[in-house]
Amino acid sequence: MYLPTRHRQQDPQAMRSLIREHALGMLVTRNGELPDADHLPFEFVEGGAGGLGLLRAHVARANPVWRRAGQQVLAVFRGPAGYVPPDPQEKAASGGKVVPTWDYHVVHVYGPLRAIEEPAWLLDVLHAQTRHHEAGQPQPWSVADAPRSYIDGMLKAIVGIEIDVKRIEGKWKGTPQR
Repeated sequence: MYLPTRHRQQDPQAMRSLIREHALGMLVTRNGELPDADHLPFEFVEGGAGGLGLLRAHVARANPVWRRAGQQVLAVFRGPAGYVPPDPQEKAASGGKVVPTWDYHVVHVYGPLRAIEEPAWLLDVLHAQTRHHEAGQPQPWSVADAPRSYIDGMLKAIVGIEIDVKRIEGKWKGTPQR
């Protein structure tokens, strides 16, 4: 990512917050010679070998992305963004030497992809993601609301993925309108 110093986000907490608030990440892997992108809701957790954190998600067993375990991958999280037209006063003062731009906040996360098939790990991820995303609902749903036999069947149909964060970069360009 092109990252001029003036747009570099230095605050790790701000980047983690963007990931938590905009959890649908774009996971970029290699499928043979071509790049491939999967859009997945991730959960950010503290820890990891380097202490930068872990990204956790799950995919349908039929999704081949989990078979790319071992690849170095990129997960992209986009926060607020918006078009910014030229400022009329600046346009007048500069003799029209202004252009529109696009303001946005984005976080790129890099690390190795790992596939996890352990039912207990998967269940923990499902509980964590559900608690996070159901928290604002008037009647939050819980994994425990579904019959255990149903959940056990669903666990067989998914595979967990985890990225041990090795590098994290944030770009805050302007103050986007939400």
